[in-house]
Amino acid sequence: MNAPRLAGGIATGWRPGLALVLGAGLGLGACAGPDGVPRGDGGGWVVPRTPDGRPDLQGEWTNGTMTPLQRPEGEPSVLTPEQLAEREGGRQEFIETRNAPSDPDREAPPVGGDGSTGAAGGVGGYNYFWIDAGDRVAVFNGEPRSSLITSPEDGRIPALTPDGRQRRMRAFARLAGEFDNPENRPVGERCILSFGSNAGPPMLPNYFYNNNYTIVQTPDHIMVMTEMVHDVRIIRMGEPEPLPDGVRPWMGDSRGRWAGDTLVVRTTNLNPDQMAAYAYLFTPGSENMTVTERLTRADEHTINYEFTVEDPDTFESSWGGEVPFTRLEGQLYEYACHEGNYALSNVLSGARAQERAAARSSGTDGSP
Repeated sequence: MNAPRLAGGIATGWRPGLALVLGAGLGLGACAGPDGVPRGDGGGWVVPRTPDGRPDLQGEWTNGTMTPLQRPEGEPSVLTPEQLAEREGGRQEFIETRNAPSDPDREAPPVGGDGSTGAAGGVGGYNYFWIDAGDRVAVFNGEPRSSLITSPEDGRIPALTPDGRQRRMRAFARLAGEFDNPENRPVGERCILSFGSNAGPPMLPNYFYNNNYTIVQTPDHIMVMTEMVHDVRIIRMGEPEPLPDGVRPWMGDSRGRWAGDTLVVRTTNLNPDQMAAYAYLFTPGSENMTVTERLTRADEHTINYEFTVEDPDTFESSWGGEVPFTRLEGQLYEYACHEGNYALSNVLSGARAQERAAARSSGTDGSP
């Protein structure tokens, strides 16, 4: 089922997700804000509110989009109607081509793999039926965007500091060649957290699949569950005591407050192992990285999500962007990442096999 094209947000084809719904009440009845004044978008729609008068962010949402994180050099920040039609049309053609039935008489893959990269691992990956990377351009406040990053003005992540460059090199080295034990492997591969920065912060699309969320809201806490890998982030509302510097939970220490009808969340104490998983999207931050997020109901179908990353130890300046979260019609089901997951054990056993072969070649394995 395809969602309608919206003035704001992203419309995507929907399939049932793979993560567990923990429960979300959809407060669709209009009511007044904390000051007793009804608020809406001026077009008949009124912001739905919780019993305590706050904007109701609850429900299922997706931020899947074909819009890249960084803006291609030389492009305008807002696409023309012709550019929008060309890109979305080309994307549909690509999807139809990749979804074509496989030739049953095709030859077997070559010895050593077919050369496919990334998650395909040289031996072929999922059939494209299972991929939901996003087929529409992100539209924010009516503007079709060429990138999700809007600050700096060029839509690009700022230059790295010397420490940031070293951190990036270490992150890629870890992805490529550390196989001593499970703890050396990335958290996504170990089914601990989502790939890329889905769970965040910042909460960004992974350009692969399962870019879906469930939000549950109370006066004291807001829960954001990320479909992949069923990560549950708890935002403490009000003015809670910050966690000690040495306590660094998955998804950090998130503290929220309301600024009018906008939820403002500031997150510190991010876990270095989690930030290492960001490497294919952006350079992992330092332990001093701070992320500020702003969530505002834009219309019946859209939450406007804004984020700012501050980390002078890694980036020469702060940076941030805007991402539409579009309502998802349907429930999320459990993303059972580890069911039948033999990849991690194969990675480790394969590394041991290589070590044994190297020892035999060098004569250090004790064999005659």
